[in-house]
Amino acid sequence: MVKKRKRLRGTVEKVIKPAHPSQTEKAQIDIKEADDLYREIRVDNVLTDDHGNKDRLEKGDEVDVTIETDSHGGRRKSD
Repeated sequence: MVKKRKRLRGTVEKVIKPAHPSQTEKAQIDIKEADDLYREIRVDNVLTDDHGNKDRLEKGDEVDVTIETDSHGGRRKSD
């Protein structure tokens, strides 16, 4: 199956502590290439490296956001 993807650069703008201990900490990421009104996303601040070790993002970290679809998604651009 052919995957189509686009990689966008972002920066962790802030880390949001949970309101309740049962909730997950969030990282707010500013995506530079997005439109102004859609530039910020929030994701759970839990990362795992290749060895299975847990880590987290910190304010100011540079990140890549990847958008991916399989060969059935998306449409080819007309010339």
